[in-house]
Amino acid sequence: MDTRRVSTLTVSDLAIVRGGRIVFRRLGFGLSAGEVLSLEGPNGAGKTSLLRVLAGFLPAFAGRIELTMSDHSRLDGDEQARRVGWLGHQDGIKPQLSVLENLAFYARLYGQSGADLRGVLDQVGLTRARDLPGQYLSAGMRRRLALARLLISRRPVWLLDEPLAALDVRGKAMVGDFVTAHCRDGGLVIAATHEALGLDCARLELGAA
Repeated sequence: MDTRRVSTLTVSDLAIVRGGRIVFRRLGFGLSAGEVLSLEGPNGAGKTSLLRVLAGFLPAFAGRIELTMSDHSRLDGDEQARRVGWLGHQDGIKPQLSVLENLAFYARLYGQSGADLRGVLDQVGLTRARDLPGQYLSAGMRRRLALARLLISRRPVWLLDEPLAALDVRGKAMVGDFVTAHCRDGGLVIAATHEALGLDCARLELGAA
């Protein structure tokens, strides 16, 4: 069992090109365990593209992304990707499966079959909806289920794309609580958002290219 913990995430001289257009270049920043970085900027500034490159979904045009562990080893490629918990615009919900069945599917995928799924659903406010098929969930409920999936991933690096979208006031406060608890446990979070997270965190402003 790998007992190492994530220590830092460092981005150096990063450039991203989409559709033949330079989104940004020479971007650099660093983040340590327990910290939150808020990505801000107008539509088209590259917030989602940056998150997708950090997650390994898209290749960088140039630059380096280094994840350093507590033993000072550095991870890249698949080893780095296995430390990432992703929350994007697509909620990844199978419409024919119930809320509980959807969460059980992801628990198996993440190697967390022993997780307390009912307890996690209670955390995100979906206890009463646990037997409801995914196709009948409202946008806010779908977002809560995506958050439950993030919680059971037990991955130290959270990459969040508009995590407050479709949530009511109570749901938004819940996200803040989850992020705070995750960082307190040694995780780190990078979130792209048009709304303030309501947390004391570093900010990175991306300008439209």
